[in-house]
Amino acid sequence: MIRIPQVRVIDEEGNQLGVMPTPKALEMAQDRGLDLVEVAPMAAPPVTRFLDFGQYKYELTKKEKEAKRRQRSVTFKEVRLSPKIGIGDFDTKVNRAIEFLEEGDRIKVTVRFRGRELTHPELGRNLLAKFTDQVKDHGIAERTPVLEGKSMFITMASTHKPKVVETPSRPGRTADAGTPEAPEPAPAATAASAPEPEAKTPAAKPEVMTPDAEPAATSPAAEPATTGE
Repeated sequence: MIRIPQVRVIDEEGNQLGVMPTPKALEMAQDRGLDLVEVAPMAAPPVTRFLDFGQYKYELTKKEKEAKRRQRSVTFKEVRLSPKIGIGDFDTKVNRAIEFLEEGDRIKVTVRFRGRELTHPELGRNLLAKFTDQVKDHGIAERTPVLEGKSMFITMASTHKPKVVETPSRPGRTADAGTPEAPEPAPAATAASAPEPEAKTPAAKPEVMTPDAEPAATSPAAEPATTGE
């Protein structure tokens, strides 16, 4: 239920109707066979709109599903080197890192020292500098080389857009091209709905502001068909 005494009203065509008492806005919505939906509750006064609340919830749910389906995913990958790595292996690591960066992933490039190699940390810095230069068209270093224990590493961010993850549809849940999916609960919204002859809103509907409506008449059951000889 909308408990605020006054609301700003927008009609079903997007026209501003101004600020008015909530009961008057509710009456106007009912006269048009629509609901009074609070679309900006944090505004002063709150903003309401004349809408079909069931359709409104369905559109919100549809947008959320689409956004979730096309969410961008960024993962962290690691490329490991050694101070004595060969040219061929180095080029392979560079190509692999470029693949990660082209997909929009961040990478961690690590040089691992063994034995007395740790006494020459400049070998690791030079190798990381060479590596960074090889992939500079696809990523940028986020920090200078850091020596931790027997490893020296840098992190690199991609200059490409993150890959788009398409969430597969659940098996066994298909619908005809012209049949919309059943609406699911949408973000909380408060509506004042006009009475209708038949209940058509979902069971888990937010608070509504409606006058008492007479229960819909129960239609008689159809008689079973009979066959004659």
